[in-house]
Amino acid sequence: MNIIHSTAIVSPKAKLGTNIKIGPFAIIHDDVEIDDDCEIGPHAVIYDYARIGKRVKIFQSASVSNLPQDLKFDQGKTLLKIGDDTTVREFAALHRGTHATGETSIGKNCLLMAYSHVAHDCHIGDNCILANGVQLAGHIEIEDTVIIGGLAAVHQFCKIGKHCMIGGGSMIGMDVPPFITTSGYPARFMGLNIIGLQRRGFTKEEIASIKESYRLYYSAGLTPAVAKEKINEKFGSQPYCKDILDFMGKSERGIIRK
Repeated sequence: MNIIHSTAIVSPKAKLGTNIKIGPFAIIHDDVEIDDDCEIGPHAVIYDYARIGKRVKIFQSASVSNLPQDLKFDQGKTLLKIGDDTTVREFAALHRGTHATGETSIGKNCLLMAYSHVAHDCHIGDNCILANGVQLAGHIEIEDTVIIGGLAAVHQFCKIGKHCMIGGGSMIGMDVPPFITTSGYPARFMGLNIIGLQRRGFTKEEIASIKESYRLYYSAGLTPAVAKEKINEKFGSQPYCKDILDFMGKSERGIIRK
């Protein structure tokens, strides 16, 4: 049974699952799909083409699936997808995609804190946290299990690798490879996210090989091309080091500096 407050405006065309709670003055537009066990807070607005998974919590005054802030966008159907068990806190703004990719997507079990912004065509993996006031420009790709500190900003088209920790207030203008911490304006390589890796079950040997890979890249006096060759020679068969090389291979904005 769904519980919908008498002041909420819910389109009869919207597709609602079961056990959904919709708070006072919330607005649900026509082409919206909300799966089971979700909670929509007061004054939240869910615009057309939102696709929301199970057990998602959207707090008060959040704006979900609004038009992209792209002057080239000429209307039409593009999507905003939110995975199961994700929480969207108050005043967050999540925009649907443009025709460049067709959608903006946020993975499972993510936490988007108050006033965070996810622009058009961003793709966020599972188990990510965006702290208060994080600002993502368009076309950003964030892999799984990334934490971004409060008030950090990420330039359009940047990529952030898995298991990274981005310091609060950072300005990310280049691609951030996996498993590291970064901070600053502009953001710089600060070392491995060792505590995060340990908490997620990485072995000492795995962490050591990742650390040596980044030593070769940042501290051995090698050119990036030669450093990547050395990493491949020494650790190419190890999955996590291969993740680093694969990420660097698809980088378009360049890798952050030390």
